[in-house]
Amino acid sequence: MISIRKAGERGHANLGWLDSYHSFSFGSYYDPRQMGVSNLRVINDDRIAPGSGFPTHGHRDMEIVTYVMEGALEHKDSMGNGSVIRAGDVQYMSAGTGVRHSEYNPSEAEPVHLLQIWLTPNRIGGEPGYSQQHFPPAMRRNTLALVVSPDGRDGSIRTHQDALMYAAKLDDCARVEHRLAPGRPGYLHLARGAARVDGELLSAGDGARIAAGATIRIDGVDGAELLLFDLP
Repeated sequence: MISIRKAGERGHANLGWLDSYHSFSFGSYYDPRQMGVSNLRVINDDRIAPGSGFPTHGHRDMEIVTYVMEGALEHKDSMGNGSVIRAGDVQYMSAGTGVRHSEYNPSEAEPVHLLQIWLTPNRIGGEPGYSQQHFPPAMRRNTLALVVSPDGRDGSIRTHQDALMYAAKLDDCARVEHRLAPGRPGYLHLARGAARVDGELLSAGDGARIAAGATIRIDGVDGAELLLFDLP
């Protein structure tokens, strides 16, 4: 029902100012067995040093979701958006026909810890777009809070892809369940802490591929925070 990939098996790049772990092939890390799941193409676990970041660079034809766990990230883009994304915020950028942006840690003392997720879009050459939304811990506590969807249901961010992204923070011994529809696989990323997934212990950075149509049971063990993807 699930296939676990341990955190230490991920790709890794340490540039000094950036310490990044790649769940799937990215940049100089390439593994033909790890090219994503369905339209989920990238999960990068990034820590950016104080006063550092990504200078202006371009993207196109990709749905990019940033989930900030600790610290803050300053964003500016060619669409005229400028904002600071803080812990609990989810940022969405549809690159479409092309967008340029920069991402910096504005703090002089504290690193920023974030997850950046890339989804392939359901159409090529769309109009670029941007959205940002705060999902406080209470919304994610002991429940799978929908934060990304194709239709914006339940207060989630709307994207150009049939992918559902849930976020949860679990008390120890709390349980959440999710049933995948037939033909829809899933992927779980444990962002921090520890949890049991169908009885298997996962620690921070571990991932689990979930078979299509399965019902997944997740039990908090030690301050678990996770993302769950329901994919076409």
